[in-house]
Amino acid sequence: MLPDIDNLLSGNLLLSALRLPDQALLKAHLELKEYARGEALFEAGEDVSYIAFPLGQCVAALVIGLTDGRAVETATVGREGAIGGVVSQGSLPAFSRAVVQVPGAVLRIEAPVLQQIKQTSPGLRNLITRYSDCLLAQVLQSVACNASHTIEARCARWLLSLQDRLGTNVLPITHEVLAELLGVQRSYLSRALRTLQQQGLIQVRRGRIIIVSRPAMEEATCECHGAVKRHFEAVLGAVYNAGGTLVSLRPAPAEKAPMCQAV
Repeated sequence: MLPDIDNLLSGNLLLSALRLPDQALLKAHLELKEYARGEALFEAGEDVSYIAFPLGQCVAALVIGLTDGRAVETATVGREGAIGGVVSQGSLPAFSRAVVQVPGAVLRIEAPVLQQIKQTSPGLRNLITRYSDCLLAQVLQSVACNASHTIEARCARWLLSLQDRLGTNVLPITHEVLAELLGVQRSYLSRALRTLQQQGLIQVRRGRIIIVSRPAMEEATCECHGAVKRHFEAVLGAVYNAGGTLVSLRPAPAEKAPMCQAV
């Protein structure tokens, strides 16, 4: 077992939401791994052998690579969630690539081990089912957003989502990375960022973007950020502080677990 495992568990809101007996089932099987910016948790087509729970400010994105070289983000996952096989029932080939955008540590567990533990733990099954539903909602909303909304609104949505996870208005994201995640050319993104900056919503600095006014950013973005946030609140009991940071998850008891939404 890892030293200070209880402190490490508190760094991920999903793991923190588990009852102590359910946490105890996982503790002996978790390992700590550090990831640098740009490092992949897994590649598309690879068998997903581990489920990773980002800790603290570590954030990864699920991206789809296109034949023209672009890679478009479909979901962003931080300390509120888990990456890799949480929707499936075991080690299956990944459809997307998972790449770290904000470096940090994860706690990871072998996929078959997690599946075995789920069979004996209604609480863990309930939590994973609820989170899988929220992750799917995020992916579906991202599809709708990319198809229907302006680059400025999409950019504001992504920056707000990152702030939800990091709890700071200084976001360590570069033009290159943000353009890649949004699936647009850097010059196109630069124009969008310039518009948001002229509106007094953000400040653009080398290697980071500063949100000047979160309320104004929420007004400037499309409905997609709010829709996903409300779904996390309804399904996972997500709690946000006054600044918009996601601080805890309080899912309903296992006996009231929802069915995974249809697609």
